[in-house]
Amino acid sequence: MRHAMSAAVVAAAALTACGSPVPPAPAGTETGTVSVAAPPTVVYPPTVVPSVVETAASWTMPDLVGKGLQDAQNAIQELTGYRIVITTSHDATGAKRRQLVDRNWKVCTQNVAPGATITPDTRIDFGAVKVEESC
Repeated sequence: MRHAMSAAVVAAAALTACGSPVPPAPAGTETGTVSVAAPPTVVYPPTVVPSVVETAASWTMPDLVGKGLQDAQNAIQELTGYRIVITTSHDATGAKRRQLVDRNWKVCTQNVAPGATITPDTRIDFGAVKVEESC
């Protein structure tokens, strides 16, 4: 349709340039506009979003002493379905070294005792030393 309209516009311009009058548009046609049908509406099934009350949860804190720091952090995330994503850690030697590469550290202590109940609000902190060091 667009090509046909363009050809008509070019023909009209050519005729006007030659001094010929522009022929009128055929009856029942509209010039200068193109009608496009709207795409069909897609209706998806409703999404069920659990409320805060329905998703409140608690878990039992595992014993992670002796595990690699990264493995301990991953274990908490997996246990809680990523409801607890962030745990903290500190240098168990007291030297205040930062645990930049968690795989190079192992857990010596945990501030939440194994068997205790943890919730999404629980702050978990691991005391760690480098893998080759003793706790």
